[in-house]
Amino acid sequence: QNNKQILKKIVFIIIIVLCFSCKDKTNTVMDNGEKISTYQVASSKSVVGQLFRVEDFPSEFITPRNVDVWLPENYSSSKKYAVLYMHDGQMLFDSTTTWNQQEWKVDEWATRLMNEGKTKDFIVVAPWNINSERHSDFFPQKPFESLPQKTQDSLFNVAKKEKLPFEKINSDNYLKFLVKELKPYIDKTYSTLTDKDNTAVMGSSMGGLISMYAISEYPEIFGGAACLSTHWIGTFTNENNPIPEAFFEYMETHLPDANSHKIYFDYGTATLDALYLPYQTRVNAVLKSKGFNTNIRFEGTDHSENSWNKRLDVPFTFLFGKND
Repeated sequence: QNNKQILKKIVFIIIIVLCFSCKDKTNTVMDNGEKISTYQVASSKSVVGQLFRVEDFPSEFITPRNVDVWLPENYSSSKKYAVLYMHDGQMLFDSTTTWNQQEWKVDEWATRLMNEGKTKDFIVVAPWNINSERHSDFFPQKPFESLPQKTQDSLFNVAKKEKLPFEKINSDNYLKFLVKELKPYIDKTYSTLTDKDNTAVMGSSMGGLISMYAISEYPEIFGGAACLSTHWIGTFTNENNPIPEAFFEYMETHLPDANSHKIYFDYGTATLDALYLPYQTRVNAVLKSKGFNTNIRFEGTDHSENSWNKRLDVPFTFLFGKND
């Protein structure tokens, strides 16, 4: 009899645990019939606002991956919100879950700036990276393909020697994922302003490169781009490296100008950022030719989330500021 009572209690506890662990999902049915489910994330820290997640967002262009969507505290379907697409989504909100225990503090900064009236209201859409595919997804494809085939092959060989997971270029498909799959889902599910002047893209390092590439390839979609500590060298060496000049030549031809778009660059001077210093004069020349003056030097700062989160208000205000 006692054993039966103990067993009943165990079963009851298991049922309770399962009930509380179930994710309360909401579904969006896309025009093609695809059903995409979203659930609210129970973060290990208190996220300011609300954080929602799609697990393994379906895609015909790239490997499915998680996508987080952050909404401000006062989010209301009766209002319309600008949208910021930020790469490396798993690094943005909660340092207790990141590989290096650092984060961008996106929710804190966005909330503060909106509450102070310094930016318009916006939401953040944050596709995660897949580490083994990050370089392939984020390396701008057309600049790479402009290089001679022999040079392309040698760069893949260099990456192999550096043990860098970089065996192909997939950034055109990554941008198709953002524009043709993710953005339609976001605009159907949330109360968004869908025009380019209220749609921006942002990232750091390789994420800075793909943000530059996104606004250049889809200027009708993205009206703003913020590129922090942009990884101009492509790999991890400056020696006989043709990659930076390929990027600059591409930008001279394809980067939109200041009459129609907002473009922000910055860089630090320590750790990996120090390798970018030889190229800043060239960056400035390209930006000046397009009417921009937004390549900011942050002296002594390194290549890390802790550095980027200290200056996050600058690009946020640049992209969505009310006084522009």
